[in-house]
Amino acid sequence: MRRAIFNELLFWKKSPDRKPLLLQGARQTGKTWLMEEFGKNEYKKVISLNFEKQPDISVYFDGDVSPANIIRSLEQRFAVNIDAENTLIIMDEIQESERALNSLKYFCEEAPQYHIIAAGSFLGVALHGGFPVGKVDRLTLYPMSFYEFLEGIGKERYAQTIKNLDFELIRASSGDYEKLLKTYFLVGGMPEAVAAYAAREDLREVRTIQSNILADYQDDFSKHITPLNTPKVEMIWNSIPQHLSKEKKKFVYKELAEGARAYSYEDAMNWLFNTRLVYKVQRTEENKLPLASFADEKAFKLYMLDCGLFCAKAEIDITVFFEHNSELLSYFNGAIAEQFVMQELVTAGYKPYYWGREKGEAEVDFIIQWRNEIVPVEVKSGFRKKSKSLDVYRQMYNPKRAVRTTLRNYGVMNGLFSVPLYMIANIGEILF
Repeated sequence: MRRAIFNELLFWKKSPDRKPLLLQGARQTGKTWLMEEFGKNEYKKVISLNFEKQPDISVYFDGDVSPANIIRSLEQRFAVNIDAENTLIIMDEIQESERALNSLKYFCEEAPQYHIIAAGSFLGVALHGGFPVGKVDRLTLYPMSFYEFLEGIGKERYAQTIKNLDFELIRASSGDYEKLLKTYFLVGGMPEAVAAYAAREDLREVRTIQSNILADYQDDFSKHITPLNTPKVEMIWNSIPQHLSKEKKKFVYKELAEGARAYSYEDAMNWLFNTRLVYKVQRTEENKLPLASFADEKAFKLYMLDCGLFCAKAEIDITVFFEHNSELLSYFNGAIAEQFVMQELVTAGYKPYYWGREKGEAEVDFIIQWRNEIVPVEVKSGFRKKSKSLDVYRQMYNPKRAVRTTLRNYGVMNGLFSVPLYMIANIGEILF
């Protein structure tokens, strides 16, 4: 499966100002596969170091971490001559070796001719005091987007039609896109789940894979968190489907446990943010740029990293998912659609917030900065057109452009863009 980030790796390789690259992302998003695939396709030789699976590798970084010494040690270990321009050096799970992480600084300063990609967890890298600030390039790998999913299951033409903004063909194929989108809701973008679906189209197998991934994440809670915070992290993590299923999706601490307060859960919440298993979308009451300056730290919504994992976590029954009149789906469908739009916006490079009045009279699902404008984005899971909160927002601020994303076909009237859910990642090109 070719990932969209592959093009960014090519840009990094060719850049005259290239620094060692730190590839980050949540666990099981495919970092190791991506680095190996990139090396196999773009270099003559690949030297792979995994500091978790090969702990003895760390010995080469315990003493002199000058690039010359490290290169000599690796040449001896792997019995190869390392040609700087034609060899990719992979340092996987680099958070397991603080000295290896620190060595990236010296490669940047003393030996930038070497091509080095390091990968590690957000949390593990952040905890190290010797992080080489300013000495690495960074990329983040997210779960596979809807476009990547389409390409991964052999529907490349459907993906290309969306990218080409061929609205006439999209309109004619809207039924196909609706079914593919709902399939993506269930499968999500974790590479192992997508690969299994591409091979056998068995949603039960996909659900088993997702359940295993969720269990692995749960195991991480007890391995890497203090016993005091582990139950709090689990309560926050387990509460996300419940919070998103509400009409007002703002996260409320007191719904975790009787007497729960923000200050007592702060460390647990930050741990989840740092792992990138959870995304926080903050509220703003203002209509001013930059959005971050007017965000309310105390009012936010929580989302998981992947809609497929969300469906598994919420125990959405895969046998009724494609039924139009399912009571279960009427309860969760809006939450799934909102989860999907959030992750598509993040993957496309946007930092979403949401707009709402403190008293809760109106709430727009997302607002984003597009160029030098603020664009509200209202999400509907089906074909409904009415968006009272979006109407309130438009009356108050009169934005040049607003977006309502549903399963309806594309259209635009008086600055209101009707964008099909499966095209939301193209919002920048559509608004242009």
